[in-house]
Amino acid sequence: MSGRYPGKYLIGLTGNIAVGKSLVLEMLAGLGAGAIDADQVAHQIMRRGEAAYDEIVPAFGAGILDDAGEIRRAALGKIVFADPARLQALEGITHPAIRARIDRLIRASASGVVVIEAIKLLEGALKDVVDSVWVVDASPATQRRRLMSERGLSKSEAERRIALQNSQADKLRQADVIIRNDGPIAETRAQVQRAWAEIASPRGSL
Repeated sequence: MSGRYPGKYLIGLTGNIAVGKSLVLEMLAGLGAGAIDADQVAHQIMRRGEAAYDEIVPAFGAGILDDAGEIRRAALGKIVFADPARLQALEGITHPAIRARIDRLIRASASGVVVIEAIKLLEGALKDVVDSVWVVDASPATQRRRLMSERGLSKSEAERRIALQNSQADKLRQADVIIRNDGPIAETRAQVQRAWAEIASPRGSL
């Protein structure tokens, strides 16, 4: 049980790019967990009038904006995924705003179990507030295939994005639960259900 959020059990869901974190988050939500997607929160805080917008635009230039003045995440992604220093600069702007928004979402959730999906969960302050760390894992070949088929990236761009990630092995070493997501969806679902049952049993009805 989280000391910072009384009455709530927090799962930190992480893993590198294209391993299938969103799929596992969806499955957990279907079992009754409150679901928070840090990437969606990042979308929100980058919109015009939101917390990070006025810092991102001067730092990365008007070329990242669309005709309506909103940040084009694809254009921003091309910049930061080609330069680790620029990625670090972007994270320095966005992460405090993301953490603040997630804090509010946790407190507002009506669910006793809340899942926070975040690719950088273990590299930031969120790791200190969750009760359990779940890591979704998939092979580099699966990651590359998903990036190419689902996001339309070239093979070289997919491999570059995979290479820019922090170590998946480090995440796995810190995991309380590992969900392998190379196989059929039914196999992934069975793993999620088994892990959910273990936290549900001592808590009774969730």
